[in-house]
Amino acid sequence: MRLMLWVRSAAALAVGAALLLATPASDAQSDPGAQAGVVFSPALRFTEQGGESLYRNVCSACHMMDGRGASGAGTFPSLAGNSKLQAAGYPLYVVTNGLHGMPPLGAFMSDEQVAAVVNYVRTHFGNSYQDAVTAEDAKAARP
Repeated sequence: MRLMLWVRSAAALAVGAALLLATPASDAQSDPGAQAGVVFSPALRFTEQGGESLYRNVCSACHMMDGRGASGAGTFPSLAGNSKLQAAGYPLYVVTNGLHGMPPLGAFMSDEQVAAVVNYVRTHFGNSYQDAVTAEDAKAARP
């Protein structure tokens, strides 16, 4: 039971860290905090718009830059060659609503951002699912 609580706390910490550090590179020059390496996302929303940018600044903290996941204090599933991504509704649901130790990141993303990061993950890391999801699909996945 303690391990489950710790894993959930670690996942929440990862999301918090991603929220604190997420910002477009173009803002770094105008923000004095960015020059020190600390940048805050405004209004607790991710500012990145593209799937790759969202993945790099949000998802890679747990799933790693190469999408192979990690294990240790918790288990962060590999996205590389992951057959669960074949059905587009699955990653839409997980990103939007969370699952197991993954927090509901959809609360911090627009429908367009959710669709962008899901499409990125489904077409990278050895995945080649070409049926793109839309912002409308992401909206439908919300509770």
